[in-house]
Amino acid sequence: MIIALILLVAVLVSTYFLFNAYYPSFGGEVNKERQTKYATSAQFDNGKFVNIHRVNMNKGFSETLAMARKFFFEKVENGRPKHDLAVQKIDSSNIADYASPTRFVWFGHSSFLIQMNHKNILLDPMFGEVPAPLPFLGGKRFSAELPIEIRKLPKIDAVIISHDHYDHLDYESISLLKDKVGTFYTPLGVGVHLETWGVLKENIVEMDWWQETTFDDLQFVCTPARHFSGRKFSNGQSTLWSSWVIKSATENIFFSGDSGYDSHFKAIGDKYGPFDFAMMECGQYNKMWPDIHMFPEETAQAGMDLKAKRIMPIHWGAFKLALHPWTDPVQRVTKKAKELNLPIITPQIGNAFLLQDQNIDNQDWWR
Repeated sequence: MIIALILLVAVLVSTYFLFNAYYPSFGGEVNKERQTKYATSAQFDNGKFVNIHRVNMNKGFSETLAMARKFFFEKVENGRPKHDLAVQKIDSSNIADYASPTRFVWFGHSSFLIQMNHKNILLDPMFGEVPAPLPFLGGKRFSAELPIEIRKLPKIDAVIISHDHYDHLDYESISLLKDKVGTFYTPLGVGVHLETWGVLKENIVEMDWWQETTFDDLQFVCTPARHFSGRKFSNGQSTLWSSWVIKSATENIFFSGDSGYDSHFKAIGDKYGPFDFAMMECGQYNKMWPDIHMFPEETAQAGMDLKAKRIMPIHWGAFKLALHPWTDPVQRVTKKAKELNLPIITPQIGNAFLLQDQNIDNQDWWR
């Protein structure tokens, strides 16, 4: 009996380590060679990436268990839409043949297609059904369809990724996209996942905060965020997280990625603002993790700090990753933006809108 128990434990332990090492969705591991390279970064300290103002991500077992219990078992009124959300569809020829002013298509959550200066750019292309390494660990997307399926997308010139969490970096989406993408732009370390999934190293550009690069006639800037990283228990904070500035000769755009509210928004606004348009994290917040996700009122204030002429709330409308009603983010940020006299847009998922449009359809579609 003792021998049988020992064998069972050995099998379970071996299975865990094999799963941990080889399950593809987990991505890659930052090795010592990469860590040595990242040691020159001001954000890298003692083998981990850190925020400007430190955030304690080392939750104890009891805290983690309490959070998990709340998330999986606490009923949230209106936590999900009662029916699948309708999305506006867009076809591949519409995208491939487009050659007009800067245009955006929101896929829900933080995923966008930007068509700018005759280029197709994807932001955080998470097109999967569940934002988790295993389907049973997360709830399904609020919409049964996407504005366009990955396989129907034309050539993508650039993909910009904010960090390596499952709701922003999806293994299946990258696997389907990689052969039609020119260049991937990521914060430090995130390229290790892409390489593990078959993206050529020469097609990946990793950047530190405040680093700038040119992409033909566009400028990309990797800017700070207040968040964390990791795709499994053993590799937390091994890769960097960021926001992004996307700039042409005539237009200036900001993408927040995931971030708690902090002084970096003002610093970015002072250095690179004002912004014509800012896509701002607004969803999946809770008083248990106030440092890593903004409350809607903070989202509006961050837009002011950035000197944004207009903001759009993102990180909502696709997944339930917190304990608030699914419409709470958009309702609260709209109210606060109105108080601050900050223009805000809330287009429906799939609605292709132009940056220069003054009258974007702001109907309360979520109602």
